[in-house]
Amino acid sequence: MNIFRLAGDLAHVFAIIILLLKIWKTRSCAGISGKSQILFALVYLTRYLDLFTTYVSLYNSVMKVLFLASSGATVYLMYVKFRATYDRNHDSFRIEFLLVPCLLLSLLINHEFTVMEVLWTFSIYLESVAILPQLFMVSKTGEAESITSHYLFALGSYRALYLLNWVYRYIVESHYDLIAIFAGIVQTILYCDFFYLYITKVLKGKKLQLPA
Repeated sequence: MNIFRLAGDLAHVFAIIILLLKIWKTRSCAGISGKSQILFALVYLTRYLDLFTTYVSLYNSVMKVLFLASSGATVYLMYVKFRATYDRNHDSFRIEFLLVPCLLLSLLINHEFTVMEVLWTFSIYLESVAILPQLFMVSKTGEAESITSHYLFALGSYRALYLLNWVYRYIVESHYDLIAIFAGIVQTILYCDFFYLYITKVLKGKKLQLPA
C-alpha cells in the first residue's frame, strides 16, 4: 500500500458513488452505458473469485466486496429497476469485439496457465477497454451530463493514479507487472481526450462534448 494506490482506490470508489447516486436520485440511467457496466461487472467477477480462497487483508476483502456489490447493483438498477430509462438505441457498441480479443489474449499471454490466473489476466485486459462503450455512447449522443462527466473523470483518475503506483513500486520495491502496466497505459490513453475536454469545458461550466 502507498499513497498513489490509496488515492486511486478512493477515486475508484468515488466514481462508483457518483454513478449510483446519479441513477438513484434522478431515477434514471439516461446517458449511462449499460454495456460498459456489464463489462465492469464481469471484470470484478473474474478478478475477485479469490475472495473465497485467499485472504490478504481486511482492506483488500472489503474493497473486493464493495466492487462486486456495487457493480451488481448498477446492472440491476439499469436493466431492472429503471430499465425504461435506459437508452438502448445509443448504447450500441458491439462488446463481443472486446470480449473475444481479451479472452484470446489472456489465454496466450499470462503469468501462469491456470484457471484463476487466466481469469485474473482476462479481467486486467477487459478493464482496460471496458469504458469504450460509454465513450462511444457519449460520442454518439454528442454530449454528456456534468454528473456523467464527473463519473468518467474519477474513473480515469483511478487508473492514472495506479500508473503512478506502479512507478512508485518499481522504484521502491523493484516490483513490476508488465501485463497490468500495459493494460493500465492503454486504459489511460483512452481517457486522454476526455481529460482534456473535462478540464477545458466541464470545469468551466460548459457541457462536455466528444467528437463523433
